Amino acid sequence: MLKFTCCNEVRQFSEAPQALLLRGITRGYERECLRIDRSGQLAKTPHPTALGSKLNHPWITTDYAEALLEFITPPSNEAGFPLAFLKDIHRFSAQQLEGELLWAGSMPCKIGLDADIAIADYGSTNAARLKMVYREGLGLRYGRAMQTIAGAHYNWSLPQEFWLSLRDCCGGAPNLQDFIDQRSFGLIRNFLRYGWLVPYLFGASPAVCQSFLQGHPSDLTELVPGTLHGAFATSLRMSDLGYQNHAQDKLNINFNALAEYTDGLEAAIRTPDPYYTELGVREGDHWKQLSDSLLQLEAEFYAPMRPKRIAPNGERPAKALRTLGVQYLEMRLFDLNPFIDIGITPEQSLFADVLLLMCLFRASPPITSREQSENDENKHRVVTRGRQPGLQLLVHNHEQPLRALAHELFDDMAPFAAMLDTAYGGQRYQAAMQDLRQRIDQPERTPSAQVLEAIKLHGGYFNFAFEMSKIHTQSLQASALPADTLTRFKTSVQESLVAQQQLDAAPQGPFEDFVAAYFA
Repeated sequence: MLKFTCCNEVRQFSEAPQALLLRGITRGYERECLRIDRSGQLAKTPHPTALGSKLNHPWITTDYAEALLEFITPPSNEAGFPLAFLKDIHRFSAQQLEGELLWAGSMPCKIGLDADIAIADYGSTNAARLKMVYREGLGLRYGRAMQTIAGAHYNWSLPQEFWLSLRDCCGGAPNLQDFIDQRSFGLIRNFLRYGWLVPYLFGASPAVCQSFLQGHPSDLTELVPGTLHGAFATSLRMSDLGYQNHAQDKLNINFNALAEYTDGLEAAIRTPDPYYTELGVREGDHWKQLSDSLLQLEAEFYAPMRPKRIAPNGERPAKALRTLGVQYLEMRLFDLNPFIDIGITPEQSLFADVLLLMCLFRASPPITSREQSENDENKHRVVTRGRQPGLQLLVHNHEQPLRALAHELFDDMAPFAAMLDTAYGGQRYQAAMQDLRQRIDQPERTPSAQVLEAIKLHGGYFNFAFEMSKIHTQSLQASALPADTLTRFKTSVQESLVAQQQLDAAPQGPFEDFVAAYFA
């Protein structure tokens, strides 16, 4: 089987000056993080005004819940910038919290009942209301507790000069954007095949508070009173833990081509589901969900990686993606590392860069429905029992040992770690890969194994995560920002609040007309 689309491609980009084009890789992070009170309960307070408008602030917003912060780094082609700026966002935000803490883990704990979880309030405009109704619908469909699980997304794109050189090297669609789209979707398909390596290496959610399941059955066992776990689990965040609704199993969305992907999204947004129809869309003036379709919005579609395009104001993402093509990729498999104050370690970026390049250069045939079932099963096995001795994964319908497959992937990634070291100088990528490779044969070195040991030491998941939350928040609060950085943050807060006031003061037409126009 041909592993790489063209050996000349790999060879050409392994040496300067072609390798230097990789210095133009643009990266960014999104990190979700719950606010909790001093007793460890989910914060009931509104989003702090000192953090700005969550509708307009460029770096600090909320995800599903009013208490679920989301920190977003601006895209940058400076390799060290995203994590450095993410640290600054954390420091600034922690210093604005009055008696509250940033929860350290991916899995929440003391969040109460669904009705106790307030969805994010974005203001009085129709655009803000659309965001809120969408979140109402998510809660109705899947439960609000499930929407409080936090993770980190890695946003990644290659520079145009790289794409031009790659096209010249291997041939392809004459239109550059068409070429980018074709190769980006090939990358995504390979990520679906091999992305299971991410939760194995970096998964950090092998256990959960028993209260989080709210009485729903599970295959988890008691680790200590009040804490359930999977003995060999890596990432319960990535499992179907607690999800009672499997409507997305009906979706017919694939990544074999841009048109097929966007057509699948459009069909899902316009195809009613009997269960959602039964739930109802409106009760008088109260909107329970945006529609009774399989998907309310494109963002509801769950996938380990998404092709993205920043849409012009008011345009739906699927339309913008179909018209303008892929702008960047969003990798969605990282758990929060509770031992780290910002939840993310530098080697995660290094590994992701290498894996994504390998996925780009590797041959990537279309994924059949049978192969997609295989990919889903492999991910399920790794997130629920990835550290199990002798675990087998499926490859073309045959069982093969995870460890052997992981070592083979590390062999395949080696040229791309070297390629990136040629681009940036030094040995950071190769050293990181060498260190991470040891986790294959020494699963006790994985974050998931270390989290389980810490939970046992602290007498429960809540005790462990709460202790980490206190340590990290206090450390961030004690770390003063440089004066110019602090000024930049405070200015951005004020600008976002002014913009929010202006939006809220503007006249609004009927919400149903706004929704109809949005979906037209």
